[in-house]
Order: sequence, then C-alpha cells, then structure tokens
Amino acid sequence: MSLSGFGDTPKAEPPPALFPAPEADAPTPARRRGGPARNGPSSQGDEAGRQLVFFGAEAAEPAVADLAGLLAGPGEVVRMGGTARLSVQVDAAWRVHVLVAELAARGLAASWEPTEGERHAVRTSYTRVLKPLAVAWLHGSTKRPPATFHLTGRRLRLWLAAAGTPEPPDGFLLWLGADEQECWEPIGVALAAAGLAGKLLGPGEGGPAYRITGRRRLARLAELVGAPPRAAPPTAWPPTRP
Repeated sequence: MSLSGFGDTPKAEPPPALFPAPEADAPTPARRRGGPARNGPSSQGDEAGRQLVFFGAEAAEPAVADLAGLLAGPGEVVRMGGTARLSVQVDAAWRVHVLVAELAARGLAASWEPTEGERHAVRTSYTRVLKPLAVAWLHGSTKRPPATFHLTGRRLRLWLAAAGTPEPPDGFLLWLGADEQECWEPIGVALAAAGLAGKLLGPGEGGPAYRITGRRRLARLAELVGAPPRAAPPTAWPPTRP
C-alpha cells in the first residue's frame, strides 16, 4: 500500500483514509539576515530571539540534509549500490501525512504501509540523492552520527514529527532508535548545543528517549521547530509562549 510524496497513487487504489487529508502548509519565506534594525535598546533577550529565528525551522528552505533529524530519532538508512533509502516507523496516522509532505518538499516521493502494533512504516524509494546522507551516517551497517552532526530547527521539526511526544505538565520526549546505543550520547551532545539539554531515558526507564523539561527549554524547542503542521493534533506539539 503506497502513498506518493507527490500525491500520485495508482488509479485503482485511492489513498487510504487515515483521516481527512490536511491542506498543504503555506510556505513561509526565509528571513533575511540583513534586515532593518529594530527600534529600542538591544539586549541579550533580543539577541537570543534573533538566534532562534535564524536557526529555526522557518529560517531556511527545506533541504535533503534536514533528514538527519529523522536519523537522530528512530529513522534508518540503508544503501544499495550508488543509492540509499530512508525509512522510519511511526505510531500515529498524522505523522504519516506530515512526513510524506516533508519528504515531498525535498523532492522525494514516499510510500507507507501499516505494520504491527497499529504502527506505520514510511519510506522513500532508493535514490542517489540520499547516498551522501547514508555515507555520513553508516559505518558498515551501524548507524552513528557524523562528527559534524548538529541540530537545526528543520532537523528537530522532522525528529519531532516522527517521534516526539508531550509529557505533561512541562516535559517533552524525543524518541531514539531502540538498538542504536552508539548514537544516543552524541545526539544528546547535539541537543545540549542547541540549548535543549535533556535527560537520557534508557530502555529500563521507558526509553530510549531524551526528556526535555522546563518551560525555558520547551519554549526554545517550540521556537526552533516552528508552528505545528495542520495534520498534527494541538496537544502533540510543544506549546508556543502566549
């Protein structure tokens, strides 16, 4: 069963009704770095705000490199000859819609199929476009972040769309690959560098996942990942500050 990233499906098999398909999000133009200065005195808070906007999900056009955010979570990449394919299992239908749209925005068609436990597998086709990502992340068949790995707003947005869940009252979980212990520590370092230092929950604590807690960090997470996709339930996304 497939759902193309470009909305193309076989004529004999219409897209499955996971729920009413949301309208496409309107693209947000990237902010210019050299815009006019704001009125009023500058402060550290203003500087932090500008930094959040610059590195946030709306600060740049979608790029294939953003898919490293899926690999920071439970996403997988495999190589075949000079091509590679990326896949990720998700636990909710809304995530399928969001990820298919995100992949389409990067020129990648995607398919999906139901799996055990009411989950869904989303995957791309094998393509040369993904080979650099696979080369950077794969050591043999083992997934490991490259030394230069860092988290941007768009990478965090994809990670959250695939494997982020709220933990009331003031926490958020970013889930990791279950059998990818070599990834966990460097990904935690990247989170801390983005101002989102979290606590690693191991399998014995209900993980693996990083728990982000505190209003300050959740506010930063919300600013970095941007507004929730239309398909996402309101409670599934980090709340923005009033």
